[in-house]
This record gives sequence, structure tokens and C-alpha cells, in this order.
Amino acid sequence: MQVLVGAGAAGRRAVCAVALAVVLTGCSAGAEDDAKAAESTSASAASVARSGGSLGAKGSDCELPVTFDIAEEWTAEAVDGSTEADGELAEELADALLHQGPVTAACEVDAKPAGNIGFLRVWTGEPGDDDARTVLKAFVAAEDGVSKERYRTFTTGGLTGAEVEYLYTSEILEETKEERALAVTTPRGPVVLHLGGLDTEEHRAMLPAYELAKKTLRTG
Repeated sequence: MQVLVGAGAAGRRAVCAVALAVVLTGCSAGAEDDAKAAESTSASAASVARSGGSLGAKGSDCELPVTFDIAEEWTAEAVDGSTEADGELAEELADALLHQGPVTAACEVDAKPAGNIGFLRVWTGEPGDDDARTVLKAFVAAEDGVSKERYRTFTTGGLTGAEVEYLYTSEILEETKEERALAVTTPRGPVVLHLGGLDTEEHRAMLPAYELAKKTLRTG
């Protein structure tokens, strides 16, 4: 089973930081001052990375309700939702890391081959009546330690979606860092793209890859 880091409630973050640090490679490290983390990153977000190929279509590394381009050298891997955890507690922890609010982890796009530490993660859900903003708010609400959320609407490829920038503070690690996510709805269900990162510096360095995915997002 592929396990996720940086999603879910504070207890999941604590497990990542303390109990599963060896296995879970996306754990946060390096403190960020709250004021620094709150600074605008619009200049960084405006740039778009060079495409390294498309993701989401049938036959791609992750088959999804949407397609989008990933940055050069970034690598994608589908998240295996099956669990073979040993014991009830381990199963609960594994399940908690695979679900956040109304969506379930579907794909991880890893920045490490490109020289950054972090992931662009894709979460998918069941079809329903909730709009993109409602889905996104539920996704964020399921994560403890969130503050200073800033929501906005965007359009791309015939889709209208919602996007949020926020600060995540780990009480265990006593760190604050920037994160962001977007959501769209499709006939096959909602999709959330989330960009975390080791710290705010890594997060900002990965923004061009996030902007590439957002710009090229289409219904699959």
C-alpha cells in the first residue's frame, strides 16, 4: 500500500512525524515563521513549469476523472487503496491517511526527481450535488491546524473550480507552512489537487508545477 503524508487531522500528522517518519517520506520539517508564511506568493504562482507529459487518461500512470500536465521530471504513481496493515490500529491509521473529507487519495505526483521535496496529490470522490467550493471547504475542514484560508474561483478548460491558499501549523513539530489546493466537479465525481511541500520554501519552488496542472486541467 502506498501511504500518504500531509493530509488529514493533526493526529495523522503526528503519526507521520513521530511513528512513521521512516516510511512516510512527505513529513514536514523546518520551521517557518507565521508572518513569512502569510506573504503573497502570486509572483511565483504566475510562472508555469515545462510539461513532462499528461496524466489522467486511460493508460496513464494514474487514471482519473480529469487530465492535466505534470512538470518535467516529476513522476506519478497511483495510490493503492487496499490495506494489509497488521492490527486494528494500523488499519485505522492507514485508512485515515487515505481519506480526507469527501475525497479519497488517488494519485501522487512526486517532485523529488526534479530536485524538490513534496507532492502534488490528487484526491477523488463519488458523484454528488456538492459544488467545487463545498467540496474544497470540506477537504480543508478535515485537516486540523489550518488558518488564514483564502478562497477564490477559477476557470480552465471549460471547468469552473475553487481554489484555496492557507497556512498549516503542526502542533507537534511547531511549524507553520503554506499549502494550497483546488477542486473541480465532473460527471465522475469531484477532484481535488493538493500541493504541500516540506516547508514554505519548497512549496513555493513547486508552484510552477501546480500552475501547470491547473492551467491544463480538463475533464477526462
